[in-house]
This record gives sequence, structure tokens and C-alpha cells, in this order.
Amino acid sequence: MDIFDILGPIMVGPSSSHTAGAARIGGMARALLGTAPVKAQIRLHGSFAQTGAGHGTDRALVGGLLGMKPDDLRIPRAFEAAQEAGLQFTIDKVELRDAHPNTAVVEVWSADGRKLKMQAASLGGGRIEVQELDGIAVRFTGDFHTLLIRNQDEFGAVAAVTGQLSRMRINVANMSLCRQGRSSEALMVIETDHRLRPAQVDTLRRLSPVLSVTYYEKEEETDA
Repeated sequence: MDIFDILGPIMVGPSSSHTAGAARIGGMARALLGTAPVKAQIRLHGSFAQTGAGHGTDRALVGGLLGMKPDDLRIPRAFEAAQEAGLQFTIDKVELRDAHPNTAVVEVWSADGRKLKMQAASLGGGRIEVQELDGIAVRFTGDFHTLLIRNQDEFGAVAAVTGQLSRMRINVANMSLCRQGRSSEALMVIETDHRLRPAQVDTLRRLSPVLSVTYYEKEEETDA
């Protein structure tokens, strides 16, 4: 345990789990969508559903979807800010099997028709874990720069991506492979120590087995 675990994050709200973590979940959904959402369906499980309103979980999630960080003083007014920004949203409860008690399922849509469904949990101390993306089980935290690469599940796909990262001199910290079935669409989750430039992400998108690339850049990173 480090001092961050004891003191918690800098934030607006009474709870690092229910407020700071919720804001980061909303922010992650926005980042993975790749743009500001215009519509959102938020469903809360467990403690989030039972006590979330009192802890500001609902406002923190909406604030995160609007791009607010956990320490943003506008979070208590996130509902009003959403109306001003044109973000339509609903918040309901959901019962999930074997899920962390502080779990949210967030479904978002962009103005140009993109859609994302994400399940994530707030683990305490403002930390989060993304557990499902568009029906595919994943596990990543946002503590690293993260590539989410959808590809056709075929021979050489992983080697093509990791080989390109090696040529870019990008060090892989963690990597997992997920697929719904053999020879179907697969998902690589690659956490890296190094920030990727937009041109490098575009190079990955052009690889033949790759269907799409989403890049999440971790917070508060400065260039070396």
C-alpha cells in the first residue's frame, strides 16, 4: 500500500470509490468512444445502485462523460452541464452476476453513429478496471497507455502488431487477447510504457489484419 491508497485522489465529492472512480469510468467511456457522446445509458449495480445518488456517483459518471476529471468543481452540476452540452442520458439500476459492487455499465453513442458499451468497476482510491467492451471480456485499468486493437482472428495477426510496435520501439507492459470464437473478430488489449504519436496509431490501423484501433492515453503523462 502506498500513500495514494491511504489518502486517496484529489477529487470533488465524498467518496473515492463512488465519486472519483465513477468520474474516471465516465471519462474512460468517452475516451474509448473517441469523441464526446451525445447519448448515454448508464446502469448501476450493487453499492453504486444502492447509495450512488447520495455519494454523487450519478453526477460523477455524467461529468466524466463530459470530460470532467475527478477534481473538477463542476461535477455537482454535471446534470445541468449535460443539458447545456446536448448530452441526453438515462440512469437505471441493473443486477449483474458475480460483479464488483461498485460497477457501472455505460453505453454511449456519438453524433456520427459510433457506439460503445463498457462495463467497469471502481476498485477504491479512484482506481478503476474495465471488464467488458462490446460483449468481450477484458481487463485493464487505464494506468498505462492502452491500445485496443480489433482484428480478424487469423494467423500472424498478433505478430504483425507486436512486430510493428517493436519497430516503433514501443515497450509492451501488459497484453491480453480476447475473442468470441475461432476465426471470428478478436480484440488485443496492449498496455504500453511509451506514449504513441497519432502517426504511429495510424500505422497500426493500416496493418492488414487490423479492423480498428482505439488508443487511450493515460492521465497526467508528460513527455520525457
